Amino acid sequence: MSVFALVDCNNFYASCERIFQPTLEGKPIAILSNNDGCVIARSNEAKVLGLPMGAPAHKFLSFFKQHNVQVFSSNYPLYGDMSQRVMEVLRQFTPEVEVYSIDEAFLHFEGFQHYDMEGYAQQMRKRVHKWTGMPVSIGLAPSKGLAKVANRIAKKFTEKTHGVYVIDSEEKRIKALKWLPIADVWGIGRKHARRLALNNVETAYDFTQLSDDWVRKHLSVVGLRLKKDLEGTATIPMELVPSPKKAIATTRSFESLIDSYEELRERVSTFATLCAEKLRNQGSNCHAVVVFVRSNPFMPNLPQYRNSILLAMPFASQSSLTISRYALKGLEQLYKDGIQYKKAGVMVTGIIPKNKQQLSLFENEDTRHDALMHSIDQLHRKYGPHKLKLANQDLSRTFKMKQAHLSPRYTTDINDIITVR
Repeated sequence: MSVFALVDCNNFYASCERIFQPTLEGKPIAILSNNDGCVIARSNEAKVLGLPMGAPAHKFLSFFKQHNVQVFSSNYPLYGDMSQRVMEVLRQFTPEVEVYSIDEAFLHFEGFQHYDMEGYAQQMRKRVHKWTGMPVSIGLAPSKGLAKVANRIAKKFTEKTHGVYVIDSEEKRIKALKWLPIADVWGIGRKHARRLALNNVETAYDFTQLSDDWVRKHLSVVGLRLKKDLEGTATIPMELVPSPKKAIATTRSFESLIDSYEELRERVSTFATLCAEKLRNQGSNCHAVVVFVRSNPFMPNLPQYRNSILLAMPFASQSSLTISRYALKGLEQLYKDGIQYKKAGVMVTGIIPKNKQQLSLFENEDTRHDALMHSIDQLHRKYGPHKLKLANQDLSRTFKMKQAHLSPRYTTDINDIITVR
């Protein structure tokens, strides 16, 4: 008998801040996006106050002050490291761990039919909290889809479930599916939820009562797999090896408006270089580069402009030099004088494994680029990122973001390690 578990960190970003600042326990917390733009994470206390997700920070300053909301800038180095620590603890309980997101993981237990799985999950929960300080909720079921449902119940009714819920009977499965609205089902987006609502599908249970043919026709084979999973038949497989990304993007809002072509050119070159580094990290090449720019839509008194362009390359590449060159070609065609730019980005697409690249008879990558990129990556691994840059990049910065509420990088920067007096 196979058992799947979904382990979900509770209020992950807020919990990361609380672990190192225990005085924040029980207080409302809001985490802001890049450049302190809007709210991207909230503690339960902040949700109770009515703080909406995506709230523009500058419009909620009085709200934060009135309700004593503790506001933090996104501290991604800290969050990423804490996530990795949690996943390492989970791997002590089973080798089959699929890291689904920064705060979620699926676990697969094969041959555990004689185990008390609820007790085993409580052991996991206690060890994760003891070793990392992170509170988690765990849902267990015969399939990944049902494990997601079980996790929602464990998190929704924490006092009753003690953070763990197991769907291990047909009665529990049906009761759980009748409780869960269709819009909250894993993998059912807004578009599908509206379509299903027109067919009188209000709950996850209603969804399982549809015919396989109807689901396959309207939600494709992916929807059919989800239906089978919710019926208790494990159909959605574990992905133990992360799949290569089909597109890689680096986008940023600027700290202040940019009206200089040279400064915008430097930013786009930096974004392209970071995309190339990500390609090399996963052993891939790309066939095309997308560049976009836009003004600030929240300042309607200024001239508004947004545009994007896709440039196909004559050969697949992972070279920072090549990808930056094509990104800047795109910027040349997009740029307009008289516009104050607030955001830009670069995306690489048409991604293929480097070892399966189709060579051309007439034009290929300069063979010296591979050795150069390899040397640069080695130096960055040894001495830290962004030590070497292209000549058209700013040597003094990679990103300059507004982070007025940034907490220390307690676990990733030697200068920010907590000291005991």
